[in-house]
Amino acid sequence: MRAWGGNRLQEAVEGCVAVLRTAVDRDWRAVRAGRLEWNCHETAFHIAEDLIAYAANLAGRAQDAYVPFDITLDEGTDNTGLLHVIETTGALFAATIRTTPREVRAFHPYPFRSANREGFAAMGIAEVLAHTHDIAEGLGLTYEPPAVLPEFVLTHIFPHVQPGPDHWRTFLWATGRGDLPGRAPVTEWRWRNNLVIPAGRLTLQGITPASARDLVMGGDGGFDWIEGGPFDGTREASGFMLKAYEGGLHQPEFGVFALVRREDGRAVGGMGFHGHPDEEGRTEIGYDLAEPARGNGYATEALRALSDWAFARDDVRTLFATIDRANRPSQAVVTRAGFRQVSEDEEGLAYELQP
Repeated sequence: MRAWGGNRLQEAVEGCVAVLRTAVDRDWRAVRAGRLEWNCHETAFHIAEDLIAYAANLAGRAQDAYVPFDITLDEGTDNTGLLHVIETTGALFAATIRTTPREVRAFHPYPFRSANREGFAAMGIAEVLAHTHDIAEGLGLTYEPPAVLPEFVLTHIFPHVQPGPDHWRTFLWATGRGDLPGRAPVTEWRWRNNLVIPAGRLTLQGITPASARDLVMGGDGGFDWIEGGPFDGTREASGFMLKAYEGGLHQPEFGVFALVRREDGRAVGGMGFHGHPDEEGRTEIGYDLAEPARGNGYATEALRALSDWAFARDDVRTLFATIDRANRPSQAVVTRAGFRQVSEDEEGLAYELQP
């Protein structure tokens, strides 16, 4: 899976500037931007502010807050000059995305207080698409970006939104800017970057729908795998997750995680839930490792961390795992992680863990 974020961001900015350039002779301060309270000039400047702020956080590896600076326009800057600012901040952000290593995460306040380079790219593209739409609506311009751009946003930072028949209309609906047949209007919304859980020598990195699709198709999902990875179980689990996403049943926190070594940023396996908890708070966990990574205690560390994370929630009361009789190493993993065997049948051994 190639890192497309920088190219996609640049494409979004170019589309924004192209459509707004057709109306540079208009008074943008006198026209409200779509459904926003801002006028078109304020909204266009907001695009530039977002682009440079995201670039700064990613380039500066900000961890606890936005980098403390702001930008201003020179007095007398006209609409053409403002578009030049959007082009420039977009170019700086795209270059930052392209040159940032895959394992870098930087601050963003919600929902999990961090994002990687693809997450930042998706957030930037979302800002450009949404606010170009707002300005175009206010000025009476026709604007519709290439479908690949809203698709990139939806599959990276809107994993909780069921895909619709049209990526652009789905994006507008998800951001409170349009309607979709059969769906209630959206009045409050937020995107969701992937969850990352620390686990000793590893991090558990939530797999997005975009990554899941790539894994199902035989790609790497955007991760740097050790030899022998990803194992078949990770691809299969990604397939189940993708079906849940397409069916509108996916809850990102109860999806699939890649197990990534801290020392070198390489993925060694996968772990995740078979679905969200049932009414009794029960949910099943599964996992696998690439063969060269086995026997190092990685699965036990990851399982303990994921279990601790799950039990810190109010909706999880029991974790269970079903393991084949012949798979003694996996039985040892769940036992070391505190699970106890509760039953046995033809399908295998059932293990359970409670807080």
